[in-house]
Amino acid sequence: MRLATFKGGVHPDDGKRFTKDKPVQTYLPKGELVFPLSQHIGAPAKAIVQKKDQVLMGQTIAQAGGFVSADIVSSVSGTVKAIEPRLTLSGAKIDSIVIENDGNYTPVEGLGRYRDYTKMTKQEILDAVKAAGIVGLGGAGFPTHVKLMPKEPDKIDYIIVNGAECEPYLTSDYRMMMECPEQIVSGLKVMLRLFDNAQGVIAVEANKPMGIKNLEELVKNEERIKVVPLKTKYPQGAERNLIYAVTGRKINSTKLPADAGCIVDNVDTVIAIHMAVCESTPLMRRIFTVTGDGINNPSNFQVKIGTSYAELAEAAGGLREGVKKVISGGPMMGMSIPTLDVPVVKTSSALTCFMKDDVERFEETACIRCGKCVSVCPSNIVPQMMMDAAMKYDTQKFVALNGMECCECGSCTFACPARRPLTQAFRQMRQAVIAERRKKG
Repeated sequence: MRLATFKGGVHPDDGKRFTKDKPVQTYLPKGELVFPLSQHIGAPAKAIVQKKDQVLMGQTIAQAGGFVSADIVSSVSGTVKAIEPRLTLSGAKIDSIVIENDGNYTPVEGLGRYRDYTKMTKQEILDAVKAAGIVGLGGAGFPTHVKLMPKEPDKIDYIIVNGAECEPYLTSDYRMMMECPEQIVSGLKVMLRLFDNAQGVIAVEANKPMGIKNLEELVKNEERIKVVPLKTKYPQGAERNLIYAVTGRKINSTKLPADAGCIVDNVDTVIAIHMAVCESTPLMRRIFTVTGDGINNPSNFQVKIGTSYAELAEAAGGLREGVKKVISGGPMMGMSIPTLDVPVVKTSSALTCFMKDDVERFEETACIRCGKCVSVCPSNIVPQMMMDAAMKYDTQKFVALNGMECCECGSCTFACPARRPLTQAFRQMRQAVIAERRKKG
């Protein structure tokens, strides 16, 4: 059978051997929890609690600050200790709600109550998703209720569940396919109820055969849902690549998936939709992988949003002596972090720890124009020329070279024999272009 895929891409060591067979453990936080008001694309949320307020688990503590924004819900019961700037994964200090956990996890009334989504109107479903504060849990963090409200819902003909999990070392989505595939299918059914003309597709890379088997068994009698195995290749799970692999349709940076008749959400986002609609449970937790050869006991955790990374590292046996690099996320699209004293937020997925730092080990040399970066680029652009523009800080040339089509996947950097920091340069240039456009209004 020919597996669905896209042009380009690379095959890094997937690193999944560390945790793919480790069942998810529930971790309950010990210290204070920190909830940054900006955990998503769009306007920051606005705090609706004050210092010394008592809060319950499942209580809304911040409301969306605009149309493209999302509510924030307390994952514990306790006392609001402060509302102040706190260090986040980006390295910036962001206004945050700090809650002292009382350890009782006293819920708000109705938390966990079953609801039959088939008896709910479309608007009631959308309201439940919005109130739950769900955003894209694959990393982008786009508010989910906004994504589920395209201008022309009748033209949506594919709801794609992104089960590729192509980022090396991460296994949280895979563990969900193994441990609660029913919730994935249920969440997809909820989404299909919003789009009368759509077909549901659960797309999973072929290196997860048991996950595929579990899901195929559950949907064998579902007329509107099918499982599509994907070729194992990075970045198969990037939204544009996934849409092309599943449907053959192409989009660029000026278009949304809805423009191609598609809605795409990753596995854990779809589970969050199930929990919000069917179990009256807002987004309060992440499935989080702590992995790599630099951690003593690689593990998968179900963790409360707001929990410190330092606590999770300790829960996984602590960092090994001599660890060289610690990354929030995976090695391709993750971010190296200098401290573990930062909170898990909605878009957090993993803590990856290495005993060696490949960036440190290899010295950058001159470009030899070998073309490897071009051959692996899934966006069909020319990284070598884009790098020339980046070195000159020529934003106009960068845009003219279609630099804004870069998805920052890191494939070019991975393939470059000269070890040039291509992706980092492109990320900075894209940010500069966006800043220039905002100034011009």
